Amino acid sequence: MTQPTQRPKPARRSTHRSTHTTARHHWRRDLVELAALFCAVAVADAIAKLVVRGPRGPVMLIASAVALLLTAAFHTWWARRHSHAPPPEPTAPSDTAVPAAPSGSTSLWRMRTTVRDEPGSLAALCTALATLGVDILTLQTHPLAEGGTVDEFLLRTPQELPSAEVTRAVAGAGGHHTWMERADAHDLVDTPTRVLGLATRTALDAAELPLALRQLLGRCTIHSLPATTLSGRPNAAADAPVEGVLEATVMRLRDPSGGAITVERPHLPFTPTEFARARALVELDARLGPRVPRSQDVLTLPEGNEITVRRADSADHRAALAMHERCSPRTLSLRYHGPVSDADRYLTHLLSPRFGRTLAATTASGQLVALGHLLWDGDETEVALLIEDEWQRRGIGSELLRRLIAMAVEAGCDSVYAVTQASNTGMVAAMRALGLPLDYLIEEGTLVITARLDATPVRSRLPYELPR
Repeated sequence: MTQPTQRPKPARRSTHRSTHTTARHHWRRDLVELAALFCAVAVADAIAKLVVRGPRGPVMLIASAVALLLTAAFHTWWARRHSHAPPPEPTAPSDTAVPAAPSGSTSLWRMRTTVRDEPGSLAALCTALATLGVDILTLQTHPLAEGGTVDEFLLRTPQELPSAEVTRAVAGAGGHHTWMERADAHDLVDTPTRVLGLATRTALDAAELPLALRQLLGRCTIHSLPATTLSGRPNAAADAPVEGVLEATVMRLRDPSGGAITVERPHLPFTPTEFARARALVELDARLGPRVPRSQDVLTLPEGNEITVRRADSADHRAALAMHERCSPRTLSLRYHGPVSDADRYLTHLLSPRFGRTLAATTASGQLVALGHLLWDGDETEVALLIEDEWQRRGIGSELLRRLIAMAVEAGCDSVYAVTQASNTGMVAAMRALGLPLDYLIEEGTLVITARLDATPVRSRLPYELPR
């Protein structure tokens, strides 16, 4: 790490010489003033004797006294105004000065590099970074099975320092396969605290596992593969051993709810340490079993009816099938973009917490009348709504959509997209009502609306939100 920057100090010999010279200067000045005082007294005595013997002796004597008083007062004022300031601090020689750290703003970077597993390799790396004025905030070491270690740093660098110069210095110190990306204030949390927080979130909600893995492993793509296809056949791609598989930039883990979880990170291989952490999170999820927060909110619609909004999961499968039967073919086709007969097959996937979060709206009698989905789609996030025909145009869809967007913001998503038909004016109006920047893409009658979440998050009109 860099040392605290100190103000350059003069050499010891120069300071001693300056102090000695200043003392001799004050002593010489006192001698001169004392001699001047004796001369002034002698001159005054001679003048006094001359004046007293003259015709106007007393008057001249008084005038001389007044002149002496005025001269003394002027000398006092002049001495105070031009007091002897201490001599300026001598400048240190250029070879002894400590260079000051670059002023201005700084940048946060995450850096990962591979070094030899031998004494002094990490010290050489830290010295090279300190030479550039780079401050090491955190450091993690990942041992490799074939020898060597992967060191992961959180760095604070001067704003004007290019990342290429940092990587060149690291290469010169023995690092290779160096990778850097921008970091933010969230990365300042130490690793044990961050891992414990991710474990807590996973324990509270089964839908958190994919998000926890993504935050644990950095920028990566996560796919949850179901054990069976929509046609009910076994999914060969979802076959993963209990202990998981690590293959350079890809790891495959067995999903406790069935199927497999595939994590991919191009150009940056996973380390055995990261693989062990990911397996620990999956094992925690398996031991706790299915779980979804059971909090709920009660909404009063403009006509006076009350609607309850809560999280939904696989336990709502039968109620969702019943709602499908009450929906018209047009409503189902606007939602699923395919044959209406296949709509029921999607429910197992949509209601699973592993693939996202689902909100359900139920009436006072407990009947399910609307579903809102926030689906993890690799690096992207999809939102979708299904409102029973009788309950459309009452504000239920807009309320569910606002809550889903708030969940996406909380999950750290950069954007969400909705796939619908250009004739679905209700969905278009609900997306526009969010007040977020929107992008539209139309292909063969299918409309894709993407909302960018870098704007102010959309909050519900309720005083509090449903838990994730």
